Amino acid sequence: MGNCSGKSAKLAHASSSQFFDSKSGTSNEKKKQVHSHKQSFHGNFGKNDSPVPSNLKSFTFNDLKNATRNFRADSLLGEGGFGYVFKGWIDENTFAPCKPGSGMVVAVKKLKPESFQGHREWLAEVNYLGLLHHENLVRLIGYCSEFDNRLLVYEVMTKGSLENHLFKKGVQLIPWHTRMSIAVDVARGLSFLHGLEANVIYRDLKASNILLDSDFNAKLSDFGLARDGPSGDRTHVSTRVVGTTGYAAPEYVASGHLTPKNDVYSFGVVLLELLSGTRATGDENVGGADETLVEWAKPFLSDSRRVLRIMDTRLGGQYSKKGAQTAASLALRCLDVDPRLRPTMDEVLATLQLIQAPKDVTKCSQQIKQSR
Repeated sequence: MGNCSGKSAKLAHASSSQFFDSKSGTSNEKKKQVHSHKQSFHGNFGKNDSPVPSNLKSFTFNDLKNATRNFRADSLLGEGGFGYVFKGWIDENTFAPCKPGSGMVVAVKKLKPESFQGHREWLAEVNYLGLLHHENLVRLIGYCSEFDNRLLVYEVMTKGSLENHLFKKGVQLIPWHTRMSIAVDVARGLSFLHGLEANVIYRDLKASNILLDSDFNAKLSDFGLARDGPSGDRTHVSTRVVGTTGYAAPEYVASGHLTPKNDVYSFGVVLLELLSGTRATGDENVGGADETLVEWAKPFLSDSRRVLRIMDTRLGGQYSKKGAQTAASLALRCLDVDPRLRPTMDEVLATLQLIQAPKDVTKCSQQIKQSR
């Protein structure tokens, strides 16, 4: 994670109210229980005692040191703004550390001592992922908060990040159908967050934060910058500007005003990456060194005859032309400079699901044109 000026920035303490699983119902009693737990969690988690959602395992530092073989270099899975991610092994039932190759493989994220993101972002991850459960959000298993050590333990997503599969040379090419399936998964995850009573805004959607399992099912990870959205009569939340250049919505960069439509813009950028196979920023295939993917692609998106020029040439034309045109039209709506004209994530999800049903693509494309 980073901010739009290229420097890391700290996040104001994230707070949430009522969370629920989209599949398990939304009873008022359940909401009250979760809300009560959330208040307790926020009020006490800076202290020596660390009350967290009861479903999370509290690991000792030695547990995770043993699980990762002392954080050895050959256990390293990756590195981000938060810190290093190591592969570890724990018992499926007791969660005790076990020998490599046995038990359950996990990803252990270890905060860098010098990290700009620090404890607040670590806390935000525990805070949100400890209570949010959805098929398109990465599963948080537990945490460690011992002395100055801050670690998180997640399920392993064996295919790694979408970023690696789209842009890294020598990896398996993601076919058209899989790309649209990934887009649906991401849209479903965001739609879930925005549909919560807390109106959670993810705030850091980008290809590196979308993780893939062995079947290329996508999940959102890294909730360090997540925030509750506006409530009541408020139209936005005022925050310090953080995020990633090329993905952050222009009105958010300019004002720090945070709304769910900021996530919609970022989704439009990711959808463009899926269509074009080109990075949001810094890719040699884009028109110039200072030109972003959005700036380069927008003139093509509004012309159904030219839009196929943005498509990833590695696909070799093996994609639905109508589906690509519809997806491009959707991306253009998501990237509208006026956030009020962007669709909701529910609308985005519905459109993408229609793209997956070939018979409905023509009808879907007509609906998008009529809405502009």
